[in-house]
Amino acid sequence: MVPSYARAIHWFRRDLRLRDNSALQAAVGASAEVVTAYVVSGWKGSHGWTGPARQGYLAGCLASLAGDVAEAGGRLIFRRGEALAELERLVRETRAEAIFYNRDPDPHGQRVEAALALRAREWGVAVHSYKDVVLHEGDEVLTGAEKPYRVFTPYRRNWEAQPKPPVLPAVTRLVAPGAGLGSEEVPSLATWGLGDGGVVQPEAGERAARQRMERALARVIPHYAETRNTPLGETTSRLSPDLRLGTISVRELYHRVMELADRGDGEVKQNARTYIGELAWRDFYMQLLGHYPEVLEHEFDASWRGLPWRYDEGLLQRWKDGLTGFPIVDAGMRELRGTGQMHNRVRMIVAMFLTKDLRLDWRLGEQYFMQALMDGEIASNNGGWQWSAGTGADAAPYFRIQNPWSQTKSYDPKGAYIRRWVPELQHAPLEALLEPPEGSLFGRRGGYPEPMVDHREERERTLAMFKAHRAAQGR
Repeated sequence: MVPSYARAIHWFRRDLRLRDNSALQAAVGASAEVVTAYVVSGWKGSHGWTGPARQGYLAGCLASLAGDVAEAGGRLIFRRGEALAELERLVRETRAEAIFYNRDPDPHGQRVEAALALRAREWGVAVHSYKDVVLHEGDEVLTGAEKPYRVFTPYRRNWEAQPKPPVLPAVTRLVAPGAGLGSEEVPSLATWGLGDGGVVQPEAGERAARQRMERALARVIPHYAETRNTPLGETTSRLSPDLRLGTISVRELYHRVMELADRGDGEVKQNARTYIGELAWRDFYMQLLGHYPEVLEHEFDASWRGLPWRYDEGLLQRWKDGLTGFPIVDAGMRELRGTGQMHNRVRMIVAMFLTKDLRLDWRLGEQYFMQALMDGEIASNNGGWQWSAGTGADAAPYFRIQNPWSQTKSYDPKGAYIRRWVPELQHAPLEALLEPPEGSLFGRRGGYPEPMVDHREERERTLAMFKAHRAAQGR
């Protein structure tokens, strides 16, 4: 078969792998030579929506990808700066005839893609984009009225009924242009002027991600429904950073879980189905963000816009530092600081504590999570925060206010997770972890701070805030 292009560029973005990569597979099939490239963002020092955990993991994944590309016979070119300017420069230098890339579900990425489509005409190159980050894009699963779903359960029913895209073969051979094409060094944290932040990084790259996927398929997903709310131990797949950067394919993960369900007994099938539901939630939040990009600045439910959230740097800092005096909250915040990750159940607990106990604006928590998390999936993070605040799509009703003490009894009844992340409480009696302290019990918590608020009192104040806002709107 005669290739359509003598030379094309594959622009790596959120697809840092050679297996089951839609755009890369298409580029290789359509081109005699493929220039593989990654454009490193040009900011330095700090960023409002990312930090050392994710950038460090990104750097490790890019180093691994460069090695994989070299093994396949190619060369990964790094450029740094504004994406369109660097792509134009690369087109001129390589005389490429086409650019291939996988579409980004986030608003910023979509704006860049729209601009690229216009600019590419000026450059005289073809542009080919592909679905790769999600199983179903925002316009593929719609209501009977051709509108995006705002409630998850009917979305999931329709989502499940849609045929899923198949897994593509791995790219094992790349033909790249000869030497002489300039490239930046593989990025590191120093590229962005960042220190490591004390985060312990997992092994990066496609091979390590696939090993984590195999481990999750063997040890976690067969028991997922039973264990997923237990915050300590091997109870969730922990694959979100790999899905975020595309070191594994969501298509392959979906099909592997379905194969597990087909082979397993009724219990395994149910556990696998529960896990598949998390992939559906991921697509749901991405389609919401695509259709309603304003949720990054405003409450999804417009009736809650204008709530009198508090802005108190002292309260916010104690929450960030894990010094609230609520052990389960502090354990979660310290896990986040130490690993760049946090168990999903605990994410809900700490988010609802910030919004419902402290009444701090959910946007403050959303931004901090984006800066601290290794995954930092914009759509899921926003959806989770608005769910906890009671302002989002299919959110917890405003009067659902989790009690951190009862949540501890339900999900960390022996205090194992708390003792793992709050060393001051290593030898505290169990009741000091499960109940608000009274009297001399404070002295038995190893210097650990008293609760910064009274949960019962703050719950009533929060309910009053929401009710007053409804009344002011005549609801």
